[in-house]
Amino acid sequence: MDNIEAENGSQTEGSTEQAQDVDYSQSGGLSGRLVQLNCSVAISSYQSGFLYNLGCDPKGGLHLHQAAMAKPMGLSYDGNGGLTMAGGSALVQFKNVLAAGEQINNTFDACFMPRHTYLTGGLDAHDIGIGTNGAPIFVNTRFNCLATVSELHSFEEVWRPSFIDALISEDRCHLNGMAMINAEPAYVTAVSKSNTIDGWRDRRDGGGVVIDVSRNEVVCEGLSMPHSPRWYEGQLWVLNSGTGELGVIEGLEGGMGHFVPHVFCPGFLRGLAFYKGYAFVGLSKPRYKRFEGLPLDQKLRDADSEPWCGLQIIDLAKGTCVDWFRIDGAIGELYDVEVLPGIKTPMAVSPGSPEANDLITFNKDI
Repeated sequence: MDNIEAENGSQTEGSTEQAQDVDYSQSGGLSGRLVQLNCSVAISSYQSGFLYNLGCDPKGGLHLHQAAMAKPMGLSYDGNGGLTMAGGSALVQFKNVLAAGEQINNTFDACFMPRHTYLTGGLDAHDIGIGTNGAPIFVNTRFNCLATVSELHSFEEVWRPSFIDALISEDRCHLNGMAMINAEPAYVTAVSKSNTIDGWRDRRDGGGVVIDVSRNEVVCEGLSMPHSPRWYEGQLWVLNSGTGELGVIEGLEGGMGHFVPHVFCPGFLRGLAFYKGYAFVGLSKPRYKRFEGLPLDQKLRDADSEPWCGLQIIDLAKGTCVDWFRIDGAIGELYDVEVLPGIKTPMAVSPGSPEANDLITFNKDI
Protein backbone atom coordinates (compact mmCIF):
# COMPACT_ATOMS: atom_id res chain seq x y z
CA MET A 1 0.00 0.00 0.00
CA ASP A 2 1.37 3.43 -0.94
CA ASN A 3 2.28 5.96 1.69
CA ILE A 4 0.24 9.13 1.70
CA GLU A 5 1.47 12.56 2.62
CA ALA A 6 -1.26 14.72 4.17
CA GLU A 7 -0.70 18.46 4.27
CA ASN A 8 -2.92 21.00 5.95
CA GLY A 9 -3.65 24.52 4.84
CA SER A 10 -5.24 27.07 7.17
CA GLN A 11 -7.59 25.42 9.64
CA THR A 12 -10.16 26.31 12.22
CA GLU A 13 -9.68 24.98 15.74
CA GLY A 14 -12.32 22.28 15.23
CA SER A 15 -10.91 21.15 11.91
CA THR A 16 -7.42 20.91 13.44
CA GLU A 17 -8.70 18.54 16.13
CA GLN A 18 -10.52 16.41 13.57
CA ALA A 19 -7.48 16.26 11.30
CA GLN A 20 -5.47 14.76 14.18
CA ASP A 21 -8.06 12.01 14.75
CA VAL A 22 -8.25 10.75 11.18
CA ASP A 23 -6.44 7.90 9.45
CA TYR A 24 -6.06 7.58 5.69
CA SER A 25 -5.48 4.46 3.63
CA GLN A 26 -5.59 3.65 -0.06
CA SER A 27 -5.26 0.93 -2.63
CA GLY A 28 -1.77 0.15 -3.83
CA GLY A 29 -2.51 1.29 -7.36
CA LEU A 30 -4.24 4.60 -6.64
CA SER A 31 -1.26 6.90 -7.16
CA GLY A 32 -0.27 5.08 -10.34
CA ARG A 33 -3.81 5.34 -11.70
CA LEU A 34 -3.95 9.08 -11.06
CA VAL A 35 -0.61 9.47 -12.84
CA GLN A 36 -1.84 7.31 -15.72
CA LEU A 37 -5.06 9.32 -16.02
CA ASN A 38 -3.15 12.61 -15.55
CA CYS A 39 -5.66 13.94 -13.04
CA SER A 40 -6.33 14.63 -9.39
CA VAL A 41 -9.51 14.81 -7.32
CA ALA A 42 -11.22 17.50 -5.23
CA ILE A 43 -13.47 16.26 -2.41
CA SER A 44 -15.69 18.29 -0.08
CA SER A 45 -16.72 17.39 3.47
CA TYR A 46 -19.14 19.68 5.30
CA GLN A 47 -18.58 17.55 8.41
CA SER A 48 -14.84 18.15 8.59
CA GLY A 49 -14.95 21.65 7.13
CA PHE A 50 -12.26 20.70 4.63
CA LEU A 51 -11.83 20.90 0.89
CA TYR A 52 -9.53 17.95 0.15
CA ASN A 53 -7.28 17.88 -2.90
CA LEU A 54 -6.01 14.38 -3.62
CA GLY A 55 -3.13 14.01 -6.04
CA CYS A 56 0.44 12.76 -6.39
CA ASP A 57 3.63 14.43 -5.22
CA PRO A 58 6.61 14.88 -7.58
CA LYS A 59 8.09 11.58 -6.33
CA GLY A 60 4.96 9.69 -7.33
CA GLY A 61 3.50 9.14 -3.87
CA LEU A 62 -0.05 10.06 -2.93
CA HIS A 63 -0.52 13.61 -1.61
CA LEU A 64 -3.53 15.01 0.25
CA HIS A 65 -3.91 18.76 0.78
CA GLN A 66 -6.60 19.96 3.21
CA ALA A 67 -7.92 23.52 3.21
CA ALA A 68 -10.45 24.67 5.81
CA MET A 69 -13.71 25.95 4.33
CA ALA A 70 -17.09 26.92 5.77
CA LYS A 71 -19.33 23.88 5.24
CA PRO A 72 -18.00 22.89 1.78
CA MET A 73 -20.68 21.21 -0.35
CA GLY A 74 -21.12 21.17 -4.14
CA LEU A 75 -18.10 21.46 -6.44
CA SER A 76 -17.81 22.34 -10.12
CA TYR A 77 -14.60 22.50 -12.19
CA ASP A 78 -14.72 24.25 -15.55
CA GLY A 79 -11.65 22.53 -17.02
CA ASN A 80 -9.85 25.86 -17.41
CA GLY A 81 -8.58 26.60 -13.91
CA GLY A 82 -11.89 27.62 -12.33
CA LEU A 83 -13.28 25.72 -9.34
CA THR A 84 -16.61 26.80 -7.81
CA MET A 85 -17.78 25.66 -4.38
CA ALA A 86 -21.07 25.98 -2.52
CA GLY A 87 -20.37 26.75 1.13
CA GLY A 88 -22.24 27.46 4.34
CA SER A 89 -23.38 30.99 3.57
CA ALA A 90 -21.49 31.77 0.37
CA LEU A 91 -20.54 30.57 -3.08
CA VAL A 92 -16.80 30.79 -3.70
CA GLN A 93 -15.11 30.83 -7.09
CA PHE A 94 -11.46 29.79 -7.05
CA LYS A 95 -8.92 30.27 -9.83
CA ASN A 96 -5.73 28.35 -10.38
CA VAL A 97 -3.17 31.16 -10.28
CA LEU A 98 -0.19 29.09 -11.44
CA ALA A 99 0.93 29.16 -15.05
CA ALA A 100 1.99 26.00 -16.86
CA GLY A 101 5.30 24.81 -15.41
CA GLU A 102 5.01 26.86 -12.21
CA GLN A 103 5.06 25.21 -8.79
CA ILE A 104 4.65 26.17 -5.16
CA ASN A 105 7.14 24.61 -2.71
CA ASN A 106 8.44 22.47 -5.57
CA THR A 107 5.29 20.39 -5.15
CA PHE A 108 1.99 21.99 -6.15
CA ASP A 109 1.28 22.53 -9.85
CA ALA A 110 -2.12 24.15 -9.18
CA CYS A 111 -3.13 26.65 -6.50
CA PHE A 112 -6.83 27.46 -6.26
CA MET A 113 -7.14 30.98 -4.87
CA PRO A 114 -10.55 32.43 -3.89
CA ARG A 115 -11.26 35.26 -6.34
CA HIS A 116 -15.03 35.84 -6.15
CA THR A 117 -17.34 35.28 -3.19
CA TYR A 118 -21.11 35.60 -3.35
CA LEU A 119 -22.69 36.01 0.08
CA THR A 120 -26.00 34.16 -0.01
CA GLY A 121 -26.79 33.48 3.61
CA GLY A 122 -27.56 29.98 4.85
CA LEU A 123 -29.43 28.46 1.90
CA ASP A 124 -28.16 24.91 2.46
CA ALA A 125 -26.86 25.01 -1.11
CA HIS A 126 -26.02 21.55 -2.46
CA ASP A 127 -24.91 20.83 -6.06
CA ILE A 128 -23.54 23.68 -8.13
CA GLY A 129 -22.68 24.36 -11.78
CA ILE A 130 -21.77 27.22 -14.10
CA GLY A 131 -24.34 28.59 -16.53
CA THR A 132 -23.89 29.88 -20.05
CA ASN A 133 -23.32 33.43 -18.75
CA GLY A 134 -20.57 32.27 -16.40
CA ALA A 135 -22.67 32.75 -13.27
CA PRO A 136 -23.16 29.94 -10.74
CA ILE A 137 -26.39 27.95 -10.78
CA PHE A 138 -26.99 25.99 -7.59
CA VAL A 139 -29.49 23.82 -5.78
CA ASN A 140 -31.12 26.03 -3.14
CA THR A 141 -32.30 23.25 -0.87
CA ARG A 142 -33.74 25.52 1.79
CA PHE A 143 -36.09 27.13 -0.76
CA ASN A 144 -36.74 24.00 -2.91
CA CYS A 145 -35.47 25.55 -6.13
CA LEU A 146 -32.59 26.10 -8.50
CA ALA A 147 -31.10 29.55 -8.12
CA THR A 148 -28.38 31.87 -9.32
CA VAL A 149 -26.63 34.83 -7.76
CA SER A 150 -28.17 38.29 -7.47
CA GLU A 151 -26.50 41.68 -7.20
CA LEU A 152 -29.10 42.71 -4.63
CA HIS A 153 -30.56 39.68 -2.92
CA SER A 154 -29.34 36.38 -1.48
CA PHE A 155 -30.38 34.57 -4.66
CA GLU A 156 -32.55 34.72 -7.75
CA GLU A 157 -34.86 31.80 -8.44
CA VAL A 158 -34.24 30.00 -11.75
CA TRP A 159 -36.58 27.00 -11.53
CA ARG A 160 -38.72 25.10 -9.05
CA PRO A 161 -40.45 21.67 -9.16
CA SER A 162 -44.08 21.78 -10.23
CA PHE A 163 -45.20 20.14 -6.98
CA ILE A 164 -43.74 22.97 -4.85
CA ASP A 165 -46.41 25.67 -4.71
CA ALA A 166 -44.45 28.55 -3.16
CA LEU A 167 -40.98 30.04 -2.92
CA ILE A 168 -40.64 29.68 0.82
CA SER A 169 -37.96 28.99 3.42
CA GLU A 170 -39.02 25.39 4.06
CA ASP A 171 -36.98 22.38 3.01
CA ARG A 172 -39.97 20.35 1.81
CA CYS A 173 -38.68 17.85 -0.77
CA HIS A 174 -34.93 18.05 -0.08
CA LEU A 175 -33.93 19.02 -3.59
CA ASN A 176 -30.22 18.21 -3.70
CA GLY A 177 -28.63 17.09 -6.98
CA MET A 178 -28.26 18.69 -10.41
CA ALA A 179 -27.01 17.38 -13.76
CA MET A 180 -25.80 20.02 -16.20
CA ILE A 181 -25.79 19.56 -19.99
CA ASN A 182 -24.16 22.25 -22.15
CA ALA A 183 -24.03 24.68 -19.20
CA GLU A 184 -27.77 24.31 -18.52
CA PRO A 185 -29.47 22.44 -15.66
CA ALA A 186 -31.06 19.36 -17.22
CA TYR A 187 -32.04 16.98 -14.41
CA VAL A 188 -32.37 17.25 -10.64
CA THR A 189 -32.87 14.80 -7.79
CA ALA A 190 -35.07 15.18 -4.72
CA VAL A 191 -35.70 12.89 -1.76
CA SER A 192 -39.47 13.24 -2.20
CA LYS A 193 -42.31 15.17 -3.85
CA SER A 194 -43.39 16.54 -0.46
CA ASN A 195 -44.96 19.97 -0.37
CA THR A 196 -44.88 20.43 3.41
CA ILE A 197 -42.01 21.53 5.62
CA ASP A 198 -39.60 18.67 6.36
CA GLY A 199 -41.98 16.25 4.62
CA TRP A 200 -39.11 14.53 2.86
CA ARG A 201 -37.90 12.83 6.05
CA ASP A 202 -40.93 10.54 5.99
CA ARG A 203 -40.27 9.55 2.35
CA ARG A 204 -36.58 8.65 2.50
CA ASP A 205 -37.15 5.07 1.35
CA GLY A 206 -38.93 4.94 -1.99
CA GLY A 207 -39.96 8.58 -2.25
CA GLY A 208 -36.97 9.78 -4.27
CA VAL A 209 -37.41 11.23 -7.75
CA VAL A 210 -35.51 12.47 -10.77
CA ILE A 211 -37.02 15.50 -12.52
CA ASP A 212 -36.50 16.71 -16.09
CA VAL A 213 -35.94 20.45 -15.64
CA SER A 214 -37.01 21.61 -19.12
CA ARG A 215 -40.30 19.70 -18.97
CA ASN A 216 -40.66 20.06 -15.19
CA GLU A 217 -41.85 16.47 -15.00
CA VAL A 218 -40.80 13.54 -12.85
CA VAL A 219 -39.00 11.03 -15.08
CA CYS A 220 -38.03 8.44 -12.45
CA GLU A 221 -39.49 7.62 -9.05
CA GLY A 222 -39.27 5.02 -6.31
CA LEU A 223 -35.66 5.90 -5.41
CA SER A 224 -34.11 6.03 -1.94
CA MET A 225 -32.53 9.42 -1.20
CA PRO A 226 -31.01 9.89 -4.70
CA HIS A 227 -28.05 12.27 -5.13
CA SER A 228 -25.51 13.51 -7.65
CA PRO A 229 -27.18 13.06 -11.07
CA ARG A 230 -24.58 13.38 -13.82
CA TRP A 231 -24.83 13.18 -17.62
CA TYR A 232 -22.01 11.10 -19.08
CA GLU A 233 -21.62 9.54 -22.52
CA GLY A 234 -25.29 10.03 -23.37
CA GLN A 235 -26.64 8.52 -20.16
CA LEU A 236 -28.04 9.92 -16.93
CA TRP A 237 -26.18 8.42 -13.98
CA VAL A 238 -27.50 8.71 -10.43
CA LEU A 239 -26.39 7.65 -6.96
CA ASN A 240 -29.28 5.87 -5.25
CA SER A 241 -27.79 6.74 -1.89
CA GLY A 242 -30.21 4.82 0.30
CA THR A 243 -29.29 1.55 -1.42
CA GLY A 244 -25.59 2.29 -1.96
CA GLU A 245 -25.89 1.86 -5.72
CA LEU A 246 -24.47 3.68 -8.73
CA GLY A 247 -26.68 3.28 -11.77
CA VAL A 248 -28.34 4.81 -14.81
CA ILE A 249 -31.86 5.98 -15.58
CA GLU A 250 -33.02 3.97 -18.57
CA GLY A 251 -36.11 4.63 -20.68
CA LEU A 252 -35.96 8.42 -20.55
CA GLU A 253 -36.78 8.58 -24.25
CA GLY A 254 -40.22 7.17 -23.40
CA GLY A 255 -40.92 9.84 -20.80
CA MET A 256 -40.79 7.84 -17.56
CA GLY A 257 -37.54 6.01 -16.91
CA HIS A 258 -36.40 3.51 -14.30
CA PHE A 259 -33.23 3.12 -12.27
CA VAL A 260 -30.87 0.30 -13.28
CA PRO A 261 -28.11 -0.33 -10.72
CA HIS A 262 -24.61 -1.05 -12.01
CA VAL A 263 -22.40 -1.16 -8.90
CA PHE A 264 -22.92 -1.47 -5.14
CA CYS A 265 -20.56 0.53 -2.96
CA PRO A 266 -20.45 0.05 0.85
CA GLY A 267 -21.68 3.45 1.98
CA PHE A 268 -24.21 6.24 1.67
CA LEU A 269 -23.23 7.60 -1.73
CA ARG A 270 -22.84 11.29 -2.54
CA GLY A 271 -20.45 12.92 -4.97
CA LEU A 272 -19.97 11.62 -8.51
CA ALA A 273 -17.62 12.52 -11.34
CA PHE A 274 -16.58 10.77 -14.55
CA TYR A 275 -13.31 10.72 -16.44
CA LYS A 276 -11.94 8.48 -19.19
CA GLY A 277 -14.28 5.59 -18.54
CA TYR A 278 -14.09 5.73 -14.76
CA ALA A 279 -16.63 6.86 -12.17
CA PHE A 280 -15.28 8.59 -9.07
CA VAL A 281 -17.79 7.92 -6.27
CA GLY A 282 -17.91 9.45 -2.79
CA LEU A 283 -18.93 7.26 0.17
CA SER A 284 -20.13 8.30 3.63
CA LYS A 285 -21.01 6.43 6.79
CA PRO A 286 -24.77 6.39 7.55
CA ARG A 287 -24.28 7.49 11.14
CA TYR A 288 -27.24 9.71 11.76
CA LYS A 289 -30.97 9.06 11.93
CA ARG A 290 -31.61 10.55 8.49
CA PHE A 291 -29.39 7.85 6.96
CA GLU A 292 -30.66 4.92 9.05
CA GLY A 293 -33.52 2.52 8.35
CA LEU A 294 -32.79 2.43 4.62
CA PRO A 295 -32.27 -0.56 2.28
CA LEU A 296 -28.53 0.14 2.55
CA ASP A 297 -28.56 -1.39 6.05
CA GLN A 298 -29.71 -4.77 4.77
CA LYS A 299 -27.47 -4.67 1.69
CA LEU A 300 -24.47 -4.14 3.95
CA ARG A 301 -25.53 -7.08 6.13
CA ASP A 302 -26.01 -9.25 3.05
CA ALA A 303 -22.50 -8.34 1.87
CA ASP A 304 -21.08 -8.88 5.39
CA SER A 305 -19.65 -5.36 5.15
CA GLU A 306 -19.37 -2.21 7.20
CA PRO A 307 -20.00 1.20 5.65
CA TRP A 308 -17.00 3.40 5.13
CA CYS A 309 -16.06 6.93 4.15
CA GLY A 310 -13.89 7.77 1.18
CA LEU A 311 -13.58 7.52 -2.58
CA GLN A 312 -13.98 4.58 -4.93
CA ILE A 313 -12.89 4.58 -8.56
CA ILE A 314 -15.18 2.37 -10.65
CA ASP A 315 -14.11 0.94 -14.00
CA LEU A 316 -17.36 1.33 -15.96
CA ALA A 317 -16.42 -1.33 -18.50
CA LYS A 318 -15.89 -3.92 -15.76
CA GLY A 319 -18.43 -2.61 -13.26
CA THR A 320 -15.97 -3.00 -10.39
CA CYS A 321 -13.97 -0.83 -8.01
CA VAL A 322 -10.35 -0.73 -9.17
CA ASP A 323 -8.90 1.77 -6.70
CA TRP A 324 -9.94 3.47 -3.48
CA PHE A 325 -9.09 6.07 -0.85
CA ARG A 326 -10.47 5.59 2.66
CA ILE A 327 -10.93 7.93 5.64
CA ASP A 328 -11.32 6.45 9.13
CA GLY A 329 -11.78 8.13 12.48
CA ALA A 330 -13.50 11.41 13.24
CA ILE A 331 -14.62 12.07 9.65
CA GLY A 332 -17.44 9.96 8.26
CA GLU A 333 -19.27 12.18 5.75
CA LEU A 334 -18.32 13.61 2.36
CA TYR A 335 -20.51 15.51 -0.05
CA ASP A 336 -19.08 16.06 -3.53
CA VAL A 337 -16.31 14.81 -5.80
CA GLU A 338 -14.78 16.56 -8.81
CA VAL A 339 -12.03 15.39 -11.15
CA LEU A 340 -9.26 17.89 -12.01
CA PRO A 341 -7.81 16.85 -15.41
CA GLY A 342 -4.22 17.76 -16.20
CA ILE A 343 -3.41 18.66 -12.59
CA LYS A 344 -1.04 16.44 -10.64
CA THR A 345 -0.75 18.03 -7.18
CA PRO A 346 -3.40 20.65 -6.38
CA MET A 347 -3.82 22.84 -3.33
CA ALA A 348 -6.47 25.38 -2.33
CA VAL A 349 -6.32 28.52 -0.20
CA SER A 350 -8.97 29.27 2.41
CA PRO A 351 -10.74 32.65 2.09
CA GLY A 352 -9.59 34.99 4.83
CA SER A 353 -6.57 32.85 5.72
CA PRO A 354 -2.99 34.12 6.15
CA GLU A 355 -2.14 32.39 2.86
CA ALA A 356 -4.87 34.37 1.07
CA ASN A 357 -3.37 37.53 2.52
CA ASP A 358 0.24 36.71 1.72
CA LEU A 359 0.06 35.05 -1.71
CA ILE A 360 0.17 37.94 -4.19
CA THR A 361 -0.04 37.23 -7.91
CA PHE A 362 -0.02 39.55 -10.91
CA ASN A 363 0.26 39.52 -14.69
CA LYS A 364 3.97 39.24 -15.42
CA ASP A 365 3.53 39.84 -19.14
CA ILE A 366 2.60 43.52 -18.73
